[in-house]
Amino acid sequence: MAKIHVSTTVNGDAVEFLCNPGETLLDILRNDLQLTGTKEGCGSGDCGACSITVDDRLVCSCLVLAVEAEGKAIGTIEGVADKDQLNVIQQKFLEHAALQCGICTPGLIVSVQALLKENPEPTEEEARYYLAGNLCRCTGYDKIIRAVLDAAETMRGAA
Repeated sequence: MAKIHVSTTVNGDAVEFLCNPGETLLDILRNDLQLTGTKEGCGSGDCGACSITVDDRLVCSCLVLAVEAEGKAIGTIEGVADKDQLNVIQQKFLEHAALQCGICTPGLIVSVQALLKENPEPTEEEARYYLAGNLCRCTGYDKIIRAVLDAAETMRGAA
């Protein structure tokens, strides 16, 4: 089977790779591009651990074929932090103890970033609804939602 050449942008950097027609973007990110922050939880789009953005649209990378990345802008957890310091969302997750094992955390942070870009002033209900596709079995959702709302408030104050 012939491999397909894909040119894309990942976290602002131009990237090229070869992939099989049925290979997922999750597999390419983790195995070929060594961006292992994006996790595979379920492989069926039910847990949100592999959440990334494609042209600023939140998606589960386990459900996206790698060939679909052609010409698109991909955002992963590795692109969230500002050079040598944590992003506000990451900092608030730490402050509110909104993480434990770390499997869901990258997907949650990417999802929160997408939420706050779309809606910088979410209510608790809106945040819970938006993050309903991200499953966490360790921390419980209250700490996560507190971190989200605090990050939103901090980001609005900094603007």
